[in-house]
Order: sequence, then structure tokens, then C-alpha cells
Amino acid sequence: MGFKRENFEFSFEFFPPKNDEGEKRLQEAVHELKPLDPAYCSVTFGAGGSTRERTFQTVDWIQKEAGIDAAPHLSCIGSRKEDIHEILQRYQEAGIKRIIALRGDIPEDEEAFKEGGFRYANELVAYIKEHFPDFEVVVGAYPEFHPEAPDPATDMENFVRKVKAGADVATTQYFYTNLAYYKFVEDVQKMGVDIPIKVGLMPITNFKQIDRFSQMCGADIPAWIRKRMEHFGDDTASQKELGIDIATRQAEDLLSQGIPGIHFYSLNKAEATKRIWENLGL
Repeated sequence: MGFKRENFEFSFEFFPPKNDEGEKRLQEAVHELKPLDPAYCSVTFGAGGSTRERTFQTVDWIQKEAGIDAAPHLSCIGSRKEDIHEILQRYQEAGIKRIIALRGDIPEDEEAFKEGGFRYANELVAYIKEHFPDFEVVVGAYPEFHPEAPDPATDMENFVRKVKAGADVATTQYFYTNLAYYKFVEDVQKMGVDIPIKVGLMPITNFKQIDRFSQMCGADIPAWIRKRMEHFGDDTASQKELGIDIATRQAEDLLSQGIPGIHFYSLNKAEATKRIWENLGL
């Protein structure tokens, strides 16, 4: 099945490496994926800024050395306004065009709300739009609802608040049930949301790892996928094959419904993303 790639925006996500070996792996993955010409590569940011300096270095390398637009994550929890302002200034001077504005995970060991800081992502979005209006601001969306939300209606209201604060685009948490995404988009559009909502796609290449992620972020792994993956035991090669096949079919359905684009959660490896890309005929 072939899709006209100019009809969609594609992007890839990486995380800052912890050591030299990780850095080599990241750089190899970026170079391998560069020919796919992504709109940008995003780089994650640890809770309370725990990977802040590494995020800067990774963003800098992707932007300058790899020659791809980099979009840093910026989580505001546990940071003071002055710190956030300084980071935004630094990114603006580095020629960054997009910021992925998130609340971030609440750190267990330190005070989450710094005096004069931000409590929610919508406050961060409003701040960026007021002080750094040239940035495109991307926010997160949870089609299966944020694990901390008291109920779906509240979660959708929170999302709408981020959009009204000035978000330009949203990218979803990954999911494996497309109907959850279609319903979410339909419902928030009725609430006045008119920005593109891109899909975050996470191929299951290692079931234990993705299962652990999913429990933390509230993404649902349907029972049929879980059973098939568990049946493979520790055979991660078979898990990866099935995961790439499932992600391909999921993406085919989404693209055929005219979604705005896909954000691939690459986990600093190129193979799964490349193979899904080829399967889709992009």
C-alpha cells in the first residue's frame, strides 16, 4: 500500500544517551533515518530536568551535525520560571523552531512545584506564546486518557485548555486501538479543537520493555496482542517481527483515514521505523 508522503508530517523521537556507547547508537540511528527526510526529530527531557544538559547536547548535535530540525521536549514541573526562560532563550539562539511543551512526570524526591513555577502544561504553553511567539508549540494528547486524570471528561478539558493556550500541534501518546484515537479526535473537535493531532506510533520490539512503559503511561495493550507476545516468551526476535507487522497495519489504517501525520517512537534504533516506512510504501 503506498501513501503520498507529502500529505503527512512524519517525525522521529530520540532520548539523550547516557554514555558513549549510547551516543554512538543514537548517532547511527539518526544517520540511518535521515534519508527518510523527517520534518523534525524530537529529544526527550528527564523529570525535573534530570537530563537537561544531555538534552541540549543531543538537540545541538541533531540540528548542527546531522542537519535535521530538532524539537526538544520541555517539561515544566520542578523548574522555576527563570530556568524555563533561560532554556527557551538558549533554544531560540540555537535556531530551534519547535518546542514540545509538557508538564512532565512529578519527581518523587523533590518538590514538584517550585515557587513561581508552572503546575500544568497549559501554563507553559501560554508562557512560550507570550515570551517566545516564534516557536511552534507541540503538546501531548492521551486518546486513552492520562493515567492521573480523574475521568475522561476532565482529561479532554485539560487538553482543550492547552490548545486554547496557544498550542499549534498535538502528538498522542502511543496506543494500539485506533478507535480510541478516532473517538478522541471527534470529541475534542466538538469542544472547539482545530489543531492537527498527530499519532505517536510505538512498535512493540521488546514486549517486557513496552509493557513496563505502558503501565506507567496508561497505554492499553489489547489482550490479543499481549497473549501473542507472551507466547513468544524471551524470543524478542519474534516479538519484533509481530510488533512491526502490527504497527504497519495500524499505520495503514490511520493514514487511510487522513490523519495529519505520524511521530515514530524510535527508542534510539532505526530498524523498526525503517521497516514500517518501507512496508507503507513511503
